[in-house]
Amino acid sequence: MVYSEDHIALAAEYVLGTLDADERAQVEAMMSVDQDFTAMVHAWEFRLGVLNQMVGSVEPREEVWEKIKTAVLLSEPQAAPVLPQAPAVTPSPAATDIIVDPAMVMEPAGPVEAAPVVDTSNVIRLSAQTRRWRNVATMMSAIAAALVAIIAVGVYKPDLLPDQLRPKPRTQVVEVKSPPVPTPPSAQYVAVLQQDGGSPAFILTVDGATRQFTVRKIGASADPGKSFELWLISDRLPKPRSLGVIGNGEFTVRPVLASYDADIINNATYAVTVEQAGGSPDGNPHSAPVFAGKLIEAVPPAAPPNR
Repeated sequence: MVYSEDHIALAAEYVLGTLDADERAQVEAMMSVDQDFTAMVHAWEFRLGVLNQMVGSVEPREEVWEKIKTAVLLSEPQAAPVLPQAPAVTPSPAATDIIVDPAMVMEPAGPVEAAPVVDTSNVIRLSAQTRRWRNVATMMSAIAAALVAIIAVGVYKPDLLPDQLRPKPRTQVVEVKSPPVPTPPSAQYVAVLQQDGGSPAFILTVDGATRQFTVRKIGASADPGKSFELWLISDRLPKPRSLGVIGNGEFTVRPVLASYDADIINNATYAVTVEQAGGSPDGNPHSAPVFAGKLIEAVPPAAPPNR
């Protein structure tokens, strides 16, 4: 149902308590038969409830109570005053007998027009609407001022607000990142894989920190249908361990040494065998090593920086 501005103002003033007895009875009658109007009244109660939360209970002082009692006693109905009776006056014949001369009575020159009737109902209605909307405007101004006051107090003195209106403290976590500490260069190991002291066929490089190795092909080439495979041979292992097939490109990089400890890596012999295309099918070498060599430390590890 669509309500007029008068209905909305009536609902607001009913909540404020500024209506007279007749208007309150009108609102309560509408609430008893119209659920939508009742919901609108409850909505105004919810909006204006913030003002009640801002005002705490205050006990009046003793002198205030005395003034209230005095005002109540003065406002009680009093008996009507008894006036003294005036003495009876006997009218004289000169005062009661009035002789009217017909010649002195003036007849109207023409027909007498009746006074115009003015409809003042609209004026009364406009006055009531003006008063009602003035009350609503005052109420909205009070709500706006209260909200501004709540925001200002919440910013500067939040302890003065009730618990339900007090803003929750915000915790801001600031992460301070320290500058990264440069990692010192790790040790580098190099092995020249060759056959019987001849020309180098491969150069094997191992990073001491990551244990990643790089094989660079220099002067070796596999026959068609064959592949070179790299092996790690150590007396601490029961048999040679395959490190994978050496690729056809110039460089082959593998991280497989990460599963071995540093002592085995540094003291092992690295050998290359010729296998079928794709490498050994069973994890065992199928030819004698054609190239071999041992690691030597080419770059020592850097000392950690002093702190």
